[in-house]
Amino acid sequence: MEGTSEELGKREGIALVPVRRRDKEIRDLWEIEKILRKAFVCRIALCEEDKPYCVPMVYCYEGGVIYLHSAKEGRKLDVLRRNNKVCFEVEMDVEVVTEGKPCYWTLRYRSVLGRGRAYIVEDPNEKRKALECMVDRVSPGYRYHFTEEELESVVVIRIEVEELSGKVSE
Repeated sequence: MEGTSEELGKREGIALVPVRRRDKEIRDLWEIEKILRKAFVCRIALCEEDKPYCVPMVYCYEGGVIYLHSAKEGRKLDVLRRNNKVCFEVEMDVEVVTEGKPCYWTLRYRSVLGRGRAYIVEDPNEKRKALECMVDRVSPGYRYHFTEEELESVVVIRIEVEELSGKVSE
């Protein structure tokens, strides 16, 4: 990891978006990327006409791109084909803090919120690489070679990240 967070953002084409609570904001893109590489579930939010639709998914993050896998048909793909603008969220280290009165209870967490555009991956090499990345995320060090038949049986979605913001509550 060479260079500054700003240089990384420019290289990857990612804009850092400020959050309202500046005291909780993560301003370092490297730190935001650490969360993206460690969290296990990514929630993607889609818009089906005027109705929001949110789906939790296993994912992999690499170089400004989030990869997701999907069945070959379903509501998520139908919506993405009509509107590929997405919002996504990941969090980790979540802990409920129940000190004092319930009105003052809070959460500890590290989270990332982002926006981007989603595309269906057609290239078999990119598809294989994305699926292998997801397997490694869930089971580090496990290696699996996907057959052509297996590659054909799933859809891989690539989200090209355009904006990111990060928050930490300790």
